[in-house]
Amino acid sequence: MIASNGLADNGAQARTVVEIDREEALRLLAGVAYGRVVYTRDALPAIRPVNHFVDGGVVIVRTRVTSRLTDTVRADPSVVVAYEADDIDAVTHAGWSVVVTGLARTVTDPERIARYTRLLRPWADGVMDTVVAIEPTIVTGVRLLGEEG
Repeated sequence: MIASNGLADNGAQARTVVEIDREEALRLLAGVAYGRVVYTRDALPAIRPVNHFVDGGVVIVRTRVTSRLTDTVRADPSVVVAYEADDIDAVTHAGWSVVVTGLARTVTDPERIARYTRLLRPWADGVMDTVVAIEPTIVTGVRLLGEEG
């Protein structure tokens, strides 16, 4: 059905958007297994789905040494990326979304690499031989609430 504003009306109720603080946003992020890393590729935004692990507020992802993300991070030690994850119900449209923006760096310490390799199993085929740490500068998040709040 098309509503009077020209948009599809699927019967879903309007959602109240509530900002959440940094601590809650990082806690929610730590509770899901995957998200999307946003970086610049050839001067354009690129988005890649990856799984992650949150360690002391730092977002850890594993990737391939030959990936565009790895190339971007290695080419600029102060590259800024964004990381987004969410949990929004497909039926009720209630849930949350978190965005972390900060510096991305390859992890070079062998002990940290070994630890993250044990804790973060890749969910895609292929060798994931590089660990990238995203150090959050900006952490934002919202909850989408229904009428009952």
